[in-house]
Formats: sequence, structure tokens, C-alpha cells
Amino acid sequence: MPTISVDSGYLTVLNLFTTDAPQKQDRLLAAMREIVDTAAFEGWISSTVHSGQDRLGTANFIQWRSGKDLDRRYEGDEFKHRTVPLFDEITTSMKLLRTEVASTQRHPSLGDTTEISPDRDDYTVIEFFGMDPENQERVIAALGQQEWLLDTPGYRSHSVLRGLDAHTGFDGPFAVSYSQWDDKESYDTFRELPETEWPADRKKTQELLDALVTARDWNSYRVVHTRSAP
Repeated sequence: MPTISVDSGYLTVLNLFTTDAPQKQDRLLAAMREIVDTAAFEGWISSTVHSGQDRLGTANFIQWRSGKDLDRRYEGDEFKHRTVPLFDEITTSMKLLRTEVASTQRHPSLGDTTEISPDRDDYTVIEFFGMDPENQERVIAALGQQEWLLDTPGYRSHSVLRGLDAHTGFDGPFAVSYSQWDDKESYDTFRELPETEWPADRKKTQELLDALVTARDWNSYRVVHTRSAP
């Protein structure tokens, strides 16, 4: 199963889609499964498809050997003339994001590896942050330095991805948080906890993000399919 690691050296691509009808989400998932199951691109490592939960949409967490390998995929006729037009037809927004793993943190009970797979029961949250260029590293550091999460009921892990560039969907620097939770209830409890009950370190992190972040969006997901290169 795919893993998230600072040391892998992989280019991590996050393709985030929203849509406006359940049947369109089903079409998105079917199209993504077809692409993943037939993938034989040079330099492709793995793809893991996520189904949106709180809002309609999908996510694909893709690992590539290098940016050059991904460029060949984007420059191919199939991607430009079949894949992109199909996604344009059934989505309301699309972000194709190139990133690298900046940090990972796990609850001690999960061992040393952050795994992503439909064989797990993670409630996954992907949160996107935009910021001014001079603040990208400060935001990444703030997102990564959250040891107080280890004491949060239901928390499993979170990984911070440094934005490199967006093929489409966003202009400017960005970062992404990919977190895993026991279930929706534990995440909702965490998110909706009154600020008066937050630990001091959470307040400090939130104040910093509020000061630095210029764009923010999130959705929750379940992993529904994955495949890795032989």
C-alpha cells in the first residue's frame, strides 16, 4: 500500500475535484478508477482515489518519480483531449497540485509509517492553504509543529505537503494538510470544540494561520481505491 514519507523523494500530486450532484461524483470515481487501473506511465509510482464525504467531490493522491515524468503525462494527447475535457464536464472546480512531503506526524500507536489504503478505515481530511510567497515556509512549519494533536481523541496522523506549483486551479504559493482520524464524529468534535476549551498551543497555531493564510478550503474523504506500479 502507498505510504507518505519525507524520505521517499517522490513528487506528490494531489488532484482535488468538486462537483454538484451525486451522480457526477460517481462518474468522477469511475473515471478515476479506470485511469488508475490502466496506468502504465513512465515514472508513475501509485495512485489512491478518495471519495468526498462532507462535500461532493474526489481526490487523487498520486506519487511520481519526478516532475519530468509528470510533464510527459500532461503533454500527452490522451490527457489533453480526453481526460481534461471529461473532468471539465463533470466538475465544478479542479485543482491539479504538485507538492512534496514536508513533514509527517503520527499517533505513537500507529508506528513509524503513514499508510493510505482502502483496506484502512481512516476518515481523511485534506485541507488546502494559500498564502503570500514570503509566508509559505512559516505556514508549513506551523502546520507541522502540532504535537498537541497527539492528545486529541480520534487523531491518527497528519502530513504536510509543500506546494511546488499548480497545473490548474490556483495561482500562488500553497500548502496542504492530509490528516487521518478514527471517524467523522471524532473529527467533528475536534473541529467544533469551542475556542475557550482549546489548548494553548492550538490557539497559538490558529492565530498564526489566521494571520498568514489568504485562502483556505477543506473536505473529508474515504479512500476507495489504490494501485501501485509493479
